[in-house]
Amino acid sequence: MKRTSLKIAGSSGSGLVITGQMMMQALQHLGYYVNSDREYPSLIKGGYANYQIDFGLQPLHSLSEKIDLVLAVDRIGLMEGIDSLKDGGILVHDDDRHMMIRGLDHKARERGITMVHIPARKIAHDHGGNELMTNMVTLGLAWRILGLPYETLAGEIEVKFKDKPKLLEIDLKCLRSGYDGEDVAEVPELALPHPASVPETILIEGNTAVCLGAIHAGARAYFAYPMSPSSSILTYMAKTAHQTGIVVKQGEDEITVAQMTLGAMHMGTRAFCGTSGGGYDLMTETVSLAGMIETPLVIVVCQRPGPATGLPTWTCQGDLNLAIHAGHGEFPRIVIGVADPESCFRLMQHAFNLAEQYQTVVVVLSEKVVCETKRTVPPFEQHTIPIERGLVVEQSELEQLTPQDRYKPTANGVSPRWLPGASPANYFANSDEHRADGTITEAADEIIPIYSKRLRKEEAIRAALPEPEIIGVESDADVSFVGWGSSKGVMLDAIAEAKTKGIRVNYLHFDYVWPLKTDVLNTFFDQNPNVCLIEGNALGQFGQLVEDKTDRTFARKFLKYDGRQFFFEEVLRFVEEMHQR
Repeated sequence: MKRTSLKIAGSSGSGLVITGQMMMQALQHLGYYVNSDREYPSLIKGGYANYQIDFGLQPLHSLSEKIDLVLAVDRIGLMEGIDSLKDGGILVHDDDRHMMIRGLDHKARERGITMVHIPARKIAHDHGGNELMTNMVTLGLAWRILGLPYETLAGEIEVKFKDKPKLLEIDLKCLRSGYDGEDVAEVPELALPHPASVPETILIEGNTAVCLGAIHAGARAYFAYPMSPSSSILTYMAKTAHQTGIVVKQGEDEITVAQMTLGAMHMGTRAFCGTSGGGYDLMTETVSLAGMIETPLVIVVCQRPGPATGLPTWTCQGDLNLAIHAGHGEFPRIVIGVADPESCFRLMQHAFNLAEQYQTVVVVLSEKVVCETKRTVPPFEQHTIPIERGLVVEQSELEQLTPQDRYKPTANGVSPRWLPGASPANYFANSDEHRADGTITEAADEIIPIYSKRLRKEEAIRAALPEPEIIGVESDADVSFVGWGSSKGVMLDAIAEAKTKGIRVNYLHFDYVWPLKTDVLNTFFDQNPNVCLIEGNALGQFGQLVEDKTDRTFARKFLKYDGRQFFFEEVLRFVEEMHQR
């Protein structure tokens, strides 16, 4: 699969994101498939950051480990960016004193890297611009190196800064100067394949897709306390509130946020909240309350490495055990892992339906790399998942209800649920152990029926959840993988590339992580001799779950826990190593 990788590198706060997004949108409009992500420190300004864009003629689901073209906007970008280049790559920079950086030129010569210097600051100031406008100069030169038409990129800049005409005029002059290669000795070129047509795609990140899925599912309220990498959900929901009519509130802490969400759901409003691992810690008393009063609760947990503050702007899959087990006492819950924008949109809708149908907690686990990765995907299919609330709504049925119906024991553990005030039958939503009508009890013979009823829901949920999906060959693969969440993207790319090398690879992907489905899982182990785990944490939490519930053993566990995502090449190397064993 032919792909081109470029990286815009420099200090955090130096305009990398805006520069990258304009370039990415221009690539999309030319017909390329795009996949991008950014790395940045937990600082408002300063420290090394970068924005990576991979693009090609086929859909891309992961990022490359090494880069073809680095655009360094300052010295830190130059020094850090050169190490991420492929041998023979190109580095564009505007550091007039780069010859004084010890070992830089030697490193470039040794690895065949082409260093392209352009006096971007001087050009920007000559055109009346400021320090940040050096990005436009170097961006123009990078676009020329890619051999792409000036007008496409200029059009994106015109759209971005149309409300700032004076700045736009300077930006376009800077861009043109860079594209024309002013004061550049020689402009190298990357030979790119050009799209034959422009596919219909949208450019979207996971957190935005989460929002659209919730809106599509009929959510009417969102509550949150800002915590990366979930904060952009709050931003998007607030920005669109005047269009959607959704109530959006920032609570003073995550305890309040969870309580407001549970209260809204109890009263019949489809609501959800978002946080990261540390915020979810504070929510777990409310999670346990939802388990007791059997009220639906939907929480999006955007994972970042812990414990404690950990690595607040990096990625991991380390909160699976937290999602499955957090909350005192025993009660059923559902854990869903999103993998990409499409699954964010689709699974958020199912999350609301499952929460209401089974009157339980649904945790939607995302990851920084899913939350913030922008990629081109086909437009979402709308109105394909009906809203299923699981409520008693018919007036004739409401009038026949009794208080004892609310928590009455049933075969599948799900009792009738109606909204407060909708029926003459009143009940207590009581956090203490209770009888069928919600009134408090501590009598042994009354506790067991209700307690057991709640636990029976887990088997009903497990039976209703879809089986995991097999990607790649159905059986008898040379190398097989099991995983969840963002592992899907890199496995899609690795499977396609391995096929060109004559290696048969497949991957069993779980959208619904808990309760664990084991039928297809056991068959997958039976039909594939070399099953490995791929997971973004140190302990292999999902692997432990699988081994505990199936008595199976993985051939190897491919784990990563340095805060970085799985890159395409490192997975392919693992595949080739396993194939040669």
